[in-house]
Amino acid sequence: MMDRWRGRVALVTGASVGIGAAIAKSLSQHGMKVIGCARNVEQIENLASECVRNGFSGTLVPYKCDLSVEEEILSMFAWIKDQHHGVEVCINNAGLAFPEPLLHGKTSYWRTMLDVNVIGLSVCAREAYQSMKERNVDDGHIININSMCGHQVVHNADGHFYTATKYAVTALTEGLRQELREAKTHIRATCISPGYVETEFAYRLFEHKPEKATALFKSIKCLHADDIATAVVYVLSAPPHVQIGDIQMRPVEQLT
Repeated sequence: MMDRWRGRVALVTGASVGIGAAIAKSLSQHGMKVIGCARNVEQIENLASECVRNGFSGTLVPYKCDLSVEEEILSMFAWIKDQHHGVEVCINNAGLAFPEPLLHGKTSYWRTMLDVNVIGLSVCAREAYQSMKERNVDDGHIININSMCGHQVVHNADGHFYTATKYAVTALTEGLRQELREAKTHIRATCISPGYVETEFAYRLFEHKPEKATALFKSIKCLHADDIATAVVYVLSAPPHVQIGDIQMRPVEQLT
């Protein structure tokens, strides 16, 4: 049940829009102190005001952070320690994709995807664990928002490098689980792998061809951001002895 998380601190990365915003809002509704970070905090500030207006029992605190810069991540965790003692839950949701194929893609865009989707996620997971360890928190949870393309390579050159970063998330989550076991802690690691979700993500990916995203969302009934937030709540609600490794979730009408 979510009762045991009431009043405890959760970090949600990429909380300004889409899946991250839905997760931050849901955890606040369930009584958690949520630190929502993104490069654009204005949208998180608006979301925080909405949470107050709705009378949520938790709080949402915006924090500006560029997850491609390690120093900013470390500063954020230092601030969380100073202001809120530390984190008990870390939701690594931030991620980005650029349509840069393997045969002629731009190295700078590949590197940016790696910096956020792989390195930034790993730094946050490491710092979250250290935060829990130094306070003897033994029941924390690290949840990585992955993708169905972290489990299969779809025939779409625009997404191949992004897919590689999500394969990395699959490996990192299982590696994290193994290291947590070896550390003799009951902190859990989970990844959630959605298929097509109707958010601004596809429009960012196809910013030069927005009709591609529009056509996708019209072709089938896609998942909504709230569906992934519901999965996060399900994972956190599992009894402390239950380890959920990966939730793969597609729209019913999605084939691949």
